[in-house]
Amino acid sequence: MKYNTNVPLNIAAVIVCAGKGERSGLAYNKILHLIGRKTVLEKSLDAFSCTRVKHITVVTAEDDIAAVRSITSAYDDITVVLGGATRAQSVYAGLKAYPCDVVLIHDGARPFVSPAVIERTVDSAIERGSGIAAVPCVDTVKRVRNGKVQSMPRAELFNAQTPQAFRYAEIMDAYARAVGTFTDDAEVYESAGYSPCLVDGEYDNVKLTTPADFTAPTKSSRIGVGFDLHRLVEGRKLILGGVTLDYRLGLLGHSDADVLTHAIMDALLSAADLPDIGVLFPDTDDRYLGISSITLLKQVLGEVTRKGYGIGNISAVVIAQQPKLAPIIPDIRRSLASALGICIKQINVSATTTERLGLIGEGNAIAANASCILNALSTPTENTDGKH
Repeated sequence: MKYNTNVPLNIAAVIVCAGKGERSGLAYNKILHLIGRKTVLEKSLDAFSCTRVKHITVVTAEDDIAAVRSITSAYDDITVVLGGATRAQSVYAGLKAYPCDVVLIHDGARPFVSPAVIERTVDSAIERGSGIAAVPCVDTVKRVRNGKVQSMPRAELFNAQTPQAFRYAEIMDAYARAVGTFTDDAEVYESAGYSPCLVDGEYDNVKLTTPADFTAPTKSSRIGVGFDLHRLVEGRKLILGGVTLDYRLGLLGHSDADVLTHAIMDALLSAADLPDIGVLFPDTDDRYLGISSITLLKQVLGEVTRKGYGIGNISAVVIAQQPKLAPIIPDIRRSLASALGICIKQINVSATTTERLGLIGEGNAIAANASCILNALSTPTENTDGKH
């Protein structure tokens, strides 16, 4: 059956976000992860808002339903439903929530899908019954059976992506009859006797899965470097990365003189093309007298986020002759990761000495050096009104 294209069609989408995303290394659902100023889910919703899709059903887990509803409240024509124990069950729940003429099924963890890809899948579903976004396989694929390696003809291989669009009645029929385990919706469709049709996807339409997907540099990545040094004196607390150490001396400064956090702040500001902490938090301003550097770090994060950048990773080195820092470094990493709202794997802290040379080697000062990568995955000039 071919649709009459002269009659307006009801086109809807199901965005599946009900998985736990355990391979991501995040402590929360990856669709809630910030990319620049927006979550992964918002980026996906924004892409669909620029197309013929009239309604979106977001399928989520019970643990995330409040957060998802808060995000989707800024958009029009969105329904939020609970998913099931498997992806197939979640998709079926989303399909049943909103009958339509053509439906697109999309992984919430593919935030870089373009409206052009979405429209191609819709066109194919209207004309041929289905439209599966896919790209030619660029790697040589090997099949291993009973210990024997067999090369696969690369010219015949494609990597399937989402969205995958279908005539609603056909994909509903396929899911109603589906038995077994399936890796994507096209496989469910094919199992019911239908023929999936491929359309051109895009290599940028990646699915965020592993920790590397959240920290890898992009074409818009920026690198920043920061350095700071403070003198050690009596009568001050020694604070590094927001953690107070048990030591007889502390760092002298206008704030709490957390030299490590200062270096990280300057690295972030440098990468984001913002003024350094001496300009933002001058030591002539009594508002910052004795202030926690972690408080200032959160303010820096806000400035960086408003510029449209998200943290890829941070690497920092503390240079100190004394005290020995190795035992406390795990606590420092946790403190900084918590303040920045990132995974602990995204921040590394190490320590070294100057082999008793100079001011630091004499035990009179501590310095820190930090570098970072910021990923600019949204731009300050993009439309951020969030209306679908």
